[in-house]
Amino acid sequence: MVRERSGTMLSRMSDKVAVVMPTDMKRSSTMGLTGRPLRWLISFAATVGFSLFGYDQGLMSGIVSGKQFCQKEFKILCKNLLDNDDTTHDDDVRQGAVTACYEIGCFFGALFVLGVGERWGRKPLIMTGCFIIIIGTAISATAFGDKWGLGQFVIGRVITGIGNGMNTATIPVWQSEIARPELRGRLVQLEGSVVGVGTMIAYWLDYGLSFVDSSIQWRLPVAMQIVFALIVFLLMIGLPESPRWLVNHEREEEARPIYAALEDVPLTDEIVETRLAHAINDSKRSGGGRMRFSELMTHGKTAHFSRMLIGASTQFFQQFTGCNAAIYYSTILFKKMDLGDVMSLTMGGIFASIYAGMTLPAFYLIEKWGRRPLFLFGAIGQGCSFIITMGCLAAVRTSQLKRAHADLTHHEKQVTKGAAVGLYLFISFFAMSILGLPWIYPPEINPLRTRTAATAVSTCTNWLSNFAVVMFTPVFVGNAGWGAYLFFALINFIWVPVIFLYYPETAGRSLEEIDIIFARANEENKMPWRVAAVMPKMDNDEVHAEARRLGLHLDDELLDEESGFDSNDKAAGYESDTPGETPLARSPSATSA
Repeated sequence: MVRERSGTMLSRMSDKVAVVMPTDMKRSSTMGLTGRPLRWLISFAATVGFSLFGYDQGLMSGIVSGKQFCQKEFKILCKNLLDNDDTTHDDDVRQGAVTACYEIGCFFGALFVLGVGERWGRKPLIMTGCFIIIIGTAISATAFGDKWGLGQFVIGRVITGIGNGMNTATIPVWQSEIARPELRGRLVQLEGSVVGVGTMIAYWLDYGLSFVDSSIQWRLPVAMQIVFALIVFLLMIGLPESPRWLVNHEREEEARPIYAALEDVPLTDEIVETRLAHAINDSKRSGGGRMRFSELMTHGKTAHFSRMLIGASTQFFQQFTGCNAAIYYSTILFKKMDLGDVMSLTMGGIFASIYAGMTLPAFYLIEKWGRRPLFLFGAIGQGCSFIITMGCLAAVRTSQLKRAHADLTHHEKQVTKGAAVGLYLFISFFAMSILGLPWIYPPEINPLRTRTAATAVSTCTNWLSNFAVVMFTPVFVGNAGWGAYLFFALINFIWVPVIFLYYPETAGRSLEEIDIIFARANEENKMPWRVAAVMPKMDNDEVHAEARRLGLHLDDELLDEESGFDSNDKAAGYESDTPGETPLARSPSATSA
């Protein structure tokens, strides 16, 4: 059995368990499932939740350029599309605003999680997020009229965004805290991959409905968001809370059956005791979730501030290197290349299919290559891809100016297809690398003490940057033409030295090893990536010895005594439950992964 933290703690815990309300006990529900089926269902719920994120990325690309949405329902939007003229500046601004308002909602949803997420818990936040998505989608899908209707549509999208922002800030944390350490990286990568699948579904649905001459052309794709949210909501009713959150809030006896169900072992099995003991240890070390926001601003050996910035920078650069400029507006970008309405929708669907398919290599590369090389590979590849698009469009534009004629010749149309190839190459590089990394890296790079808050800051950075890019892209491309692609290419190339100088490798490292990397960098006055490159992998005893030498976790011995996690556990092969760790030592009765 796990040794008590203290007599007072045991008494308080016993009293708490005795008065648990029925609604609280649902946090331990597992639908009667155990072992692999339970873990599969948890992963399914998480991936469906993230596929909704991708679905919305593809959703607006076909809708915001569709005649039913732009001309017949909301007449003040995209007035010139039916005449096959270029849209005006005001039309471009409206396109950007109607699309980007969703990101504003997502930002406030993520901000809400930053404020109350630790108090509410993972499960209630995800369920609330799904409920808000359903309400917001219903408001958007039932909008009628060209003036009040457009306002209703925008309000609905903002509300839907709030729910999605809550979910994208919570689901990765929920799954990573439940998943086995050896599977955590790939599972979070899976969440990023299904973003591409959701985008593909949205693009082809938009394409199929583009031939429907009624408002169903846009109402059905919008309403489909309810299906994703409803699936996740219903599944979450019967799925468990994060056991790490329960331990952080002194509800150990509710966490115990969750650990047992996940491993398909009895409540008193050794592996349950070991995982529970380590969760108590981590909870005590991190202050039980009671972190002051000012701690994110600290420097020195813990480097909380610089680590938060590194994590947030991945989300910032992911957006400003052009991913959502291409994903949200690929159909419109193809139209501006004079490829025609039907051909643009078709090429948008192919674009989304490549996006989904090219996520598969990431499952191999994320561990084989590591985070740092994959970041570099993605940024360089994306920059070169946009250079191809920029060069082709610039050549066509120069040829048009020389002829003083707007219509494209056969040769110019062929060159324009080269610009489309550049977009296809871009999404291939993005899907293989940059898509999932900004969701994996911040939880790895930030220490346990500030992980939740720093990851929420990263998510807020994502949505603010996302809003900016989605808002200015239609105007930018409309006014600058090929210059917009040059801008995104340059941002990619600027990111390369940032990655090289500031991003240490985290693959295969425990959270404690990453703490040591930054503490050594502070002690030796070196860049963390240099320390990480030469520091050998450490076993558990070496990590604890070096942490004590550097002044990290000085209360480890006290924590071990209070939580029941001692040298005997380490000798038995138990490893820290953190990203990149060696698999847990398992009892003979535990099922395989």
